Amino acid sequence: MSDSKKNQLKKSLGLSFNIAVLIGGTIGVGILRTPGTIAGLLDNYWLIIASWLFGGLFVLIGANSYAELATMLPKAGGSYNYIKRAFGEYAGFLSGWFDYITNVIPPAFYCIVISEYIIILFPSLESYSTTIAISLLIAFVLLHLSGVKNGSAIQQITSFIKVICFVALVIACFMYAGVKLPPIQKDNSFFQIGLIFGFFKSLQLIIGTYNGWNGVCFFAEENDNPSKNIPRSLYSGVLLVIAIYVLLNIAFFHVLPIETLAKSNLAAADVANIIFGKNGAIIVTVISIFSLISILNAFMMIPPRILYGLSRDGFFIEKGTIVNKGGTPIVALLVSSVFSLFLICIGSFEVLFSFAAFTSIIVWGLAYFSLLKLRISEPDLPRPYRSFWYPWTTILAIIVSLALLIGFIYSDPKSFVIILGITVVSYPLFLVLTRKK
Repeated sequence: MSDSKKNQLKKSLGLSFNIAVLIGGTIGVGILRTPGTIAGLLDNYWLIIASWLFGGLFVLIGANSYAELATMLPKAGGSYNYIKRAFGEYAGFLSGWFDYITNVIPPAFYCIVISEYIIILFPSLESYSTTIAISLLIAFVLLHLSGVKNGSAIQQITSFIKVICFVALVIACFMYAGVKLPPIQKDNSFFQIGLIFGFFKSLQLIIGTYNGWNGVCFFAEENDNPSKNIPRSLYSGVLLVIAIYVLLNIAFFHVLPIETLAKSNLAAADVANIIFGKNGAIIVTVISIFSLISILNAFMMIPPRILYGLSRDGFFIEKGTIVNKGGTPIVALLVSSVFSLFLICIGSFEVLFSFAAFTSIIVWGLAYFSLLKLRISEPDLPRPYRSFWYPWTTILAIIVSLALLIGFIYSDPKSFVIILGITVVSYPLFLVLTRKK
C-alpha cells in the first residue's frame, strides 16, 4: 500500500497550467509556415478563412467529447483510458502505444528545429546543430527531473510570451498601411475538382497545426480540480487558438495578396520583412524559438504520463510507475528521452510525422466511439461534465475523423501499411504481457 502511495502522481496542477499546456502544445511553427501553402492550394480568400474555421470547429466538437471523457475518468495517459474502459484491454493497449508513439516523436523534432533557428540567429554555430539539439533535450530532462512545479512554471511563462508575440504580430499587420485585403473572388472555382482536392489537403495541414489541443487530458490525474478545470481549459484554450489562427491569416492577407503569399514557404517571415524591413526575419525567428520552447516543454511532459499509465496497467515495465519527490514519473521520462535522443541522432522525421498524423486521428476516433459506448454500457458512471448536443456532436466528430482517415489512406498508403503491420504484431505481444500480469 505504501508503495502504491509513493508512486502516485501529485495533484499540483491547476487551470492556468491546463490552458498553458493546451496553447503551448498546439501553437507551433506550423501556423507561421502553412498559410502560404494553403493559399497556393485554395487561392480564394473566403475559402481559406473558412478552412481554418472548419478545422477549429472540428477540434471544438472534439473538445466537447473529451471534456466528458477526461472528467469521467481523470487518469494519467488520456485517451487510452477511455478506449480501454469501453472496448477492453487489447484496444487500450494498442491505442495507448499508438498515442505514445504519436507524442514521443515531437520532442526530438522540436529540439532539432530550435537548433536550426538558433543557427539562423548565430550562423557561426552551424556545425554544432546536433550538439545544440542534444543539449536542449538534456536541459529539459534535468528541468523535469527537478519536479512538476518547475515544468508547470516554464509552461505558463513560455505560453504567455508566445501569445503576446502572436498578438503583437497581428496588431503590427493591421497597422501596416500598404496592400488591403484582396478582392473577393466571385467565381465558382470551389466546385472545380482540383480545388476540392486542395480543400481536403489544406484541412490535413490545418488539423496538423491544431494538433495538441487535447494535451490537458494527459494531466487529468495531477489536476487539483479536474471536474471544473478540464472543460474550462479545453473550451477557452481551443477558442483562443482558433482566434489566433484566423486573425493571423486575416492579418497576413492584409499585408500580402494571395498570389504573393501562395509562393511563400515561411509566410510569417515574408510578411514581417515588409512590415519591419531587414529585421523582419529576426523577429519571426525569435517568435519561432519561443513557440518551439513552449511546445517542446509540453511534449516533454506528455509521453511520460502515457507511459506511466501503460506501466500501471501492466502494458510496460513495472518500474515505469516510479514517481520522484517532485511528482515526475522519472523512469517514464528517462525512457522517453532516450527515444528522443535516438531520433535526434537519426534525424529522419517525414515518415514518422505522416505516421503520427494517422495514429492521432485513429486514437481520437476511438475515443469518440468510447464516449458513445460508455453512455450505453455504463450510464451510472459519475459524469461531472456532460457533452452538449450529445450524441449528435460526438457522431459528427466520428464522421469527420473517418473522412480524414480515408483521406490519409488515399494520400499516404505507406503509413497505413505500417500501422496494419504494427497492429498484427501487437496482439501476440499483448498476450505475452497479459500472461505476465
